[in-house]
Amino acid sequence: MASQNTQQVQFQDSLPLMANKLGGDGLIDELCNGFNLLMDSNKRVITFESLKKNSALFGLQDLSDEDLQSMIVEGDFDGDGALNQLEFCVLMFRLSPELMDGSKLWLEEMLQQEIKDFF
Repeated sequence: MASQNTQQVQFQDSLPLMANKLGGDGLIDELCNGFNLLMDSNKRVITFESLKKNSALFGLQDLSDEDLQSMIVEGDFDGDGALNQLEFCVLMFRLSPELMDGSKLWLEEMLQQEIKDFF
C-alpha cells in the first residue's frame, strides 16, 4: 500500500493587518480588487474554474481541488455554485476570526457613540 502524503496549507490571516493599515473603505476596495482578480470575466462571478486558475495570484496554488470547491460552497449563499462580490467579501470576513472580533468591537463602539450623541 502506497503511503499518502498530505500537505497542509497554512493560511495567514492578513485581513486584520490590512484593515488597520487601510481603514474600512480601503479594506473593502482591496477585497473588491481581489474579487476582480479571481472572478470569471465573462460570468462576473468567482467560479471553481476561475478560482483554480487564479489562486496562485494569492499564493494559494497548493490548495487541493477539494479545498477550493469547499471555499465556493461555504460562501455560496444563493446556491448558484459561484461567488458574487458580496458573497466573496462575506466569506473573507468569516475566514478571518480576528477581523470578526474587531468588527464586533467597532460596532459596539459606534453604537455607544450613537447612543451618546442621541441623548
